[in-house]
Amino acid sequence: MNTINPLKYLGFICLSLVHFVVMGQEEESIEWTSDAKLTWRDFKGKPTNTRAAAITASGISYRFSTISNGKEIELDFEVSTFFYPNQSWYQPSLCDEVILGHEQLHFDISELFARKMRKQLQTTRFTKNVKAEVKAIYRKINKELSDFQNRYDDETNYSRNLEAQLEWNEEIAKTLGRN
Repeated sequence: MNTINPLKYLGFICLSLVHFVVMGQEEESIEWTSDAKLTWRDFKGKPTNTRAAAITASGISYRFSTISNGKEIELDFEVSTFFYPNQSWYQPSLCDEVILGHEQLHFDISELFARKMRKQLQTTRFTKNVKAEVKAIYRKINKELSDFQNRYDDETNYSRNLEAQLEWNEEIAKTLGRN
């Protein structure tokens, strides 16, 4: 098991930028898949915060269409999770595999909330105000995602608390069905 030298990371923060996008933007992205893992080569942005070791820009996007059968509104939708290489960056002198794993988990957490949104869209009975209702679900999920990402950073101390980091790794992997 790798050990962390806490002094190496003192004063440096590993942050996650939860990036919310609207479908249709022409931006380089990597869609989340269960078998793909991020590498440092995926982080193509330029560092903008000297206190942070790395930034992961990831988020959820969606699109939908509707079919109306009189009173019933059927929703056909797609919810995806993306990583944005040009907005994600790292400082090589400060980063190692533990931090890369921490950043991967930010991306994985975005996928957890995409799944939550998919489930909510599947189980919601929509009215003629479907556009506003879907948008409200998206906003609610994104707020929960942001809060969860912040909790993750707080509890792991931005990957510096290795024991907590390993617990989060295990829990998220289990929830995603990777164990």
